[in-house]
Amino acid sequence: MSVVRFGVSIERDLLQALDEYVEDNGFANRSQAIRRLISDNLTVKKWKCNNIVAGSVTLVYNHHKNDIQIILTDLQHDYHKLILSSQHFHLDNDNCLEIIAVKGKAKELTELADKLIAVKGIQHGKLSMSRVD
Repeated sequence: MSVVRFGVSIERDLLQALDEYVEDNGFANRSQAIRRLISDNLTVKKWKCNNIVAGSVTLVYNHHKNDIQIILTDLQHDYHKLILSSQHFHLDNDNCLEIIAVKGKAKELTELADKLIAVKGIQHGKLSMSRVD
């Protein structure tokens, strides 16, 4: 992949916002930040177009609650074609973190994530998607 240089004209307040984004996210320079913003935008576009994407569903929950692990496992089996892998971590005596790697059409991944996150007892849940190409 070759790198191409180009000039950009931008309002002062947007440049200040870009510089804050660079600093807040630890980028080495503005070019890295702009590449990230463009890539994120392309990912969202693929997500909206229901393209094949990859990602993860992150869940935090108390494993003592209402057969939560059985319910989560059953849901994952219902969507087994989308699930690449899952990892289960013990955060403390009660709480667990589960990360489920997924790949498939964006709408199907969203449907799976919504069902997992809606399970009673989930304290936090988030779907993150990335481009496959």
